[in-house]
Amino acid sequence: MESDICLVGINHRTAGVDVRERFALADCCDMERWALPCVGSIRESLILSTCNRVELLAAGKGDVTGQMLQCWARARKARISDIQPYVYIHRSLEAVRHVFSVASSLDSMVLGEPQILGQMKAAYRKAAACRTTGVILNRLLHKSFSVAKRVRTETAVASNAVSISYAAVELAKRIFGDMRRHKVLLVGAGEMAELAAMHLLQNGVDEILVANRTHARGEDLARQFQGRAVPFERLADFLPSVDIVITSTGSPEPIIRARDVRAVLRARKNSPMFFIDIAVPRDIDPDVNSLDNVYLYDIDDLKEVVEENIAGRRDEAERAREIVNEEVAAFAGWLATLDVQPTLVQLVGRGERLASEEVAKTLKRLGNDDKNLREALEIMACSLVRKLHHDPIMFLKHGCAHQESNNSRISAIRRIFNLDSNT
Repeated sequence: MESDICLVGINHRTAGVDVRERFALADCCDMERWALPCVGSIRESLILSTCNRVELLAAGKGDVTGQMLQCWARARKARISDIQPYVYIHRSLEAVRHVFSVASSLDSMVLGEPQILGQMKAAYRKAAACRTTGVILNRLLHKSFSVAKRVRTETAVASNAVSISYAAVELAKRIFGDMRRHKVLLVGAGEMAELAAMHLLQNGVDEILVANRTHARGEDLARQFQGRAVPFERLADFLPSVDIVITSTGSPEPIIRARDVRAVLRARKNSPMFFIDIAVPRDIDPDVNSLDNVYLYDIDDLKEVVEENIAGRRDEAERAREIVNEEVAAFAGWLATLDVQPTLVQLVGRGERLASEEVAKTLKRLGNDDKNLREALEIMACSLVRKLHHDPIMFLKHGCAHQESNNSRISAIRRIFNLDSNT
């Protein structure tokens, strides 16, 4: 193969966050500071640098990994030996398989998460802007995006919530369906509760109220969610007007008890309420769950949902990997045609040149330069050349699936048709 594909990288499995931060290349991905220049053995290059991985992808002549590591180390003012203990290296079709797996989120910390595909598209745009991609990486990246789409379409690897906050929102959607007509009360300022509120806002909830012991902090949160801060001391006054309550305080005792919720349900005429208690110790009395039209989930309930969903994603991942394997085989076929293409071009060009020469000789012998006769002879000669070339071309194309067979077929055709002769 004229150019091979190589990938070197570190990720959340091979290196801690301190190492990933040290060797990150997010600031080396513009025209002035591109960390993987297309010089020497490297013909094409791309850099993917995220919080969970740093990967350098290149197409080049021969084994370019040494040059890739050298460029990486130089960009970080480090030695190759500093990076090597954490690095994984993939070459040829294994590099293709890895790129497809990363795009499909089969190599992510959270299986099926969608962010990595957007990060890969952004990395490709930067490489294209720096003009470091060519025929091979352009094809590889575009194919990786279509593989990711196929995985998401044909499997459920990205379905179901696999974070506590997202699981809470998915449960709320099961209960209420359309979230646009419902209000949320956020009690406390815990990180997971904030994330749950953010997911609810993205799903179109009507309004978010925030009650926090420190009112100024509550106002800051309310502003973040385009909501409204309410006094923590008057929490009971606002419960009847909301459908979803998310609690995450540091209270040592429950702040919402069953007797309080009974009164709220009477005021709401028993309209359903959903309570998400992400606090430890719990903010909501477990007896609340025994009330009719009340749904209460605590942190353990949500973890159970998440674990079930993660197990389901793992099962779907097997089908996703089968899709990746199919697409790798198809990409291998395309790569093989790159080797065949120069020989095909030469073979066809040689035939067309000989046909043109023979037509000219025939017309000269006939002493006839009639336009119609010339066109008829050219059509006949080109048709004859195409038919004579059909079997050699098929012979070459059928060898594309096997590199060793392909090389021997190319060599045979070049010798038979004398394509390497200077005369």
